[in-house]
Amino acid sequence: QVQLVESGGGLVQAGGSLRVSCAASGRTFSSYAMGWFRQAPGKEREFVAAISWSGGRTVYADSTKGRFTISRDNAKNTVYLQMNSLKPEDTAVYYCAASSVLRTTPGYKYWGQGTQVTVSS
Repeated sequence: QVQLVESGGGLVQAGGSLRVSCAASGRTFSSYAMGWFRQAPGKEREFVAAISWSGGRTVYADSTKGRFTISRDNAKNTVYLQMNSLKPEDTAVYYCAASSVLRTTPGYKYWGQGTQVTVSS
């Protein structure tokens, strides 16, 4: 069982930066691939980025590649999403999720409650 708690969301101006974090409980965190997804009002949940259990492999959505960076610290049971050059269309609730395999689809086993990111123009 893994419990995930996101934090770090907030309001930022377009062009700014924000880092969201996801703290995981449980001693098995390092065995899971981790992903970030987001969901805007009226839209489906979409993939943002994912990282393998070791951190050696990362995958990004085309819309976030080059602007967002996913990383993890297994000693702290935490995964991060650094977001730079933010755009109003990045506004959404951001969710972290854990999976036994690295994937870009929402078929993750564990999900956090989400953190709101709002980018003003």
